[in-house]
Amino acid sequence: MSIHLPTSARVVLLCGPSGSGKSLVAARSGLPVLRLDDFYKEGDDPTLPLVTGSSDIDWDHPDSWDREAAVAAIADLCRTGRTKIPVYDLSLSARTGEDAVDIGRTPLFVAEGVFAAEIIDRCRQEGLLADALCLSRGPVRTFRRRFVRDLKEGRKSVPFLLRRGWRLMRQERTIVSRQTTLGAHPCDRDEALTRLATAAVTRHPSSTPTA
Repeated sequence: MSIHLPTSARVVLLCGPSGSGKSLVAARSGLPVLRLDDFYKEGDDPTLPLVTGSSDIDWDHPDSWDREAAVAAIADLCRTGRTKIPVYDLSLSARTGEDAVDIGRTPLFVAEGVFAAEIIDRCRQEGLLADALCLSRGPVRTFRRRFVRDLKEGRKSVPFLLRRGWRLMRQERTIVSRQTTLGAHPCDRDEALTRLATAAVTRHPSSTPTA
């Protein structure tokens, strides 16, 4: 039987297809947020997967992401309230520095990213998990939002964004199905915010009157 250090905080893992609104929901929750996209592998990593039948790197495959580093950062935040994370530039496919994250004594925080579902079981086993949510807006709406966002932020070239966007639109239902099978609760934005608010109240220690 595994023995784990006591935790002072727990995490809500927020997943969903790229463009489903994870960052917006996390920001609106009012809770501290850990961006799991900062744990992407760098573009010259030889272990990066390719899109089948293409020379494009498959940035939507879990193997393009460093899950061990992500879980370690979540564990640090749960047990100490602070950690160091890489700063990742999606347009360069590279880590450009390091940043410190400090959630203080907050009993709950959100870790959001397209691969959050991949670590649900691991976080549950280590006693870190408060909840896991999967956002879905529908393939067409997600495609539009993702393309506009990625184009505005200059994440990749336009041809790459169109190829990726079309592929993800066709795969969206499969992506959501996989993430829910891994343990994430499927929901829209409003339900996600309600569950986050409920979890925050549940985790917040009740005040004790002083004599």
